[in-house]
Amino acid sequence: MTRKQKKVLIRIIVSAVLLVVLHFIPVTGWLSLLLYLIPYLVIGYDILRKAFLGILNGEVFDENFLMAVATVGAIGLGEYSEGVAVMLFYQIGELFQSYAVGKSRNNITALMDIRPDYANIEKDGEIEQVDPEEVEIGQTILVRPGEKIPLDGVVVSGTSTINTSALTGESIPKDAQIGDEVISGCVNLTGLLKIQTTKEFGESTVSKILDLVENSSMKKARSENFISKFAKVYTPVVCYSAALLAIVPPLVRMLILQQEPAWSIWIFRALTFLVISCPCALVISIPLSFFGGIGAASKCGILVKGSNYLEALSESGIVVFDKTGTLTEGTFRVKDVYLSKKTTNRERDLLEIAALAESYSSHPISLSLKEAYQGELDQNRVKDVEETGGHGITALIDGKKVAVGNAKLMQKLQIDYEECREPGTIVYVAVEGEYQGCILIADVIKSNAKAAIADLKKSGIRKTVMLTGDSRTVADAVGKELELDEVHSELLPADKVFCVEELLKEKRGKEKLIFVGDGINDAPVLTRADIGIAMGALGSDAAIEAADIVLMDDEPKKMALAIKISRKCLKIVYQNIVFALAVKALCLILGALGIANMWIAIFADVGVMVIAVLNATRTLYTNKL
Repeated sequence: MTRKQKKVLIRIIVSAVLLVVLHFIPVTGWLSLLLYLIPYLVIGYDILRKAFLGILNGEVFDENFLMAVATVGAIGLGEYSEGVAVMLFYQIGELFQSYAVGKSRNNITALMDIRPDYANIEKDGEIEQVDPEEVEIGQTILVRPGEKIPLDGVVVSGTSTINTSALTGESIPKDAQIGDEVISGCVNLTGLLKIQTTKEFGESTVSKILDLVENSSMKKARSENFISKFAKVYTPVVCYSAALLAIVPPLVRMLILQQEPAWSIWIFRALTFLVISCPCALVISIPLSFFGGIGAASKCGILVKGSNYLEALSESGIVVFDKTGTLTEGTFRVKDVYLSKKTTNRERDLLEIAALAESYSSHPISLSLKEAYQGELDQNRVKDVEETGGHGITALIDGKKVAVGNAKLMQKLQIDYEECREPGTIVYVAVEGEYQGCILIADVIKSNAKAAIADLKKSGIRKTVMLTGDSRTVADAVGKELELDEVHSELLPADKVFCVEELLKEKRGKEKLIFVGDGINDAPVLTRADIGIAMGALGSDAAIEAADIVLMDDEPKKMALAIKISRKCLKIVYQNIVFALAVKALCLILGALGIANMWIAIFADVGVMVIAVLNATRTLYTNKL
C-alpha cells in the first residue's frame, strides 16, 4: 500500500468510527448537524475540493460532482447518516480501485526496474560510471555481478550467467560467454563481463521496451473508447434527469393535482438517483481490465503495444507464420551424416574433412560443420583452398585433394556421387575424386513449435499458414511435421505481402489475421496484417518496430497464451459492462419510483464498482495455458 492509500485508509477508519459513535448519541438539531459534519469532512473534503475545481475549470459533470451534490443534498435534507455513509462507501470503493490499479501496474512497472542507471567504462586504468546515453557504439563496457547490462552488445571477455526474466518471463538463467550477444535490461549474476556495444542506448532493447510499455495506454480499445464517449454523454443526461425528477413531480402535484408538492421527498429521490447513476464501475473497471491484461501479458514476456491490439487479438482466426527464426531456430545445424557404401571413413572422419576444408570460412554452413565436429582443427593441414561461388570448396588436406560442396561441385568435377533427397542443405564430400558421403544441414524446428500450432488450433484458430523464401522441399517437410494447414514457399518479401492480401480476403466477419515474423524482410507483412507479432530476442529492429505485439523470448507457444489473455480480458470487460448497466438501470427505476433508498443507491454505485473492479483484477492471473 502506498503512503497516499494508507492516509485514505486512516480517514476511512476515523470516519467510520465517528459515524458508528454518533449513531448511538441522542443529539438533534444544529448540534447533530455539526457533529455529523466532522466525519463527513474527514472523509469527503478532497471530493468536495475536486468537484469545486471541476466547476471552475468547466468540467462539471464527473463522479466528484455527483457525489458532492448527492451527499450535500442529503445532509441539507436532514439525512445526515446517509450523506456521510454515501461519501464513506464511495471512498472505500475508490481505495479498492486504487489498490487494484496499483497491483496491475506493478506487473508493468516491474519492467521499469530494467532501466539501467549507469554504465561502467575503463578510463586510464580506472572504472568510471557514466550515463548509458553517453556510451558510443563499439565502446567496451564492464558489467559486474549483480549489475544490469546497460546496452546491447557482444561479450568480448569473461563468462557469466545472466537473468533474462524481466524481459522474457523465462525464470531459468542463461549462460553468456565470449562471442555471445547480450541484450540490455538483463542482470549479470555471476562473473565479470566485458561487452562491446553494438547499439546506442536510444536504440537498445531496454530503451525500446520501456518506450513500448510507456505508450501502450495511448492506444485504446474500442470498448474503452465507447465507455469514454458513453460517460461524457451519460453523466450530463442523468444530472439533468435528476433535476427534472426533483422539480417536475412536485410542480405537477402542486399545479395540476392540487396536492402538497412534497419537495423533500422528490429532492431526496433525485439525490438517490444521482448516487445510483454514477458511472464509476464502467469508467474504472474497463480500462483496469485492459491494463491488467497488458500487465499479465508483460509478466509472461509478451509486450502488447496497446489495448486495441489486445482486443483485436481476441478475434483472431487466421495465423500466418514466417519460417526461419519463427518456427525454426534460424541457425544451421548438422542433422545427419550419410556415408558412401564404398568408403572406409567413419561419420566423425567425414565431419573432420568437411570442417577442415571449411575452416577458413565464416559462412553459416561452415560454422555448423565446425560446431558439429567439436574438435580442434589444425589449419596447417589445409593448403591451396579454392572457393567457387555457388558450388563449394576444394583444398589439399594432408596432401590429398578434397572437394566439399553441393551437387553442382560434384558434377563440375565429374565425381560419381549418390544424390541425397532429404530436405535441407546437402554438403557432398569427395577425396581424391572418390565420393565419401554427404552431410545434411538443416534449420532445426523449435522444440515447442508443434505444440504451439496444436494449442492455436485448440484455441479456435481456423487456419494456420507458413510463408517462406526457402525451397519447396524444406518448406513442405516443416509444414508436414508441424501439421500446418497451408505452406507457401520460395517467396520474395513482395510475394509474402501478396499472399497475406489474398488470405485477408478469406476472413469471416470480424475475424482478424495475425502475421508472426522476425526478419527485416517481414516488416512490410507485419504492417499489412491486422495484428503483427514479432520475435523480440532474435528479431530485427525493423520487425519489432513494425509489430503490434512482441514475444520477448521468441517462443511461438506464447501465441496461444496471448490469445487466451486477450479473450479472458474481453470476456471480463463485457461481463462488467452488462452487470453494471443492468444493476444501474434497475436501481434507477426503483429510485425514481421511491422504492430504492440511499443504502440501495450506495450498493448500486460503490457495490457495483467494487464487484466490477474485483472482476477486472482477474485478468492479472492469466499466466499459463
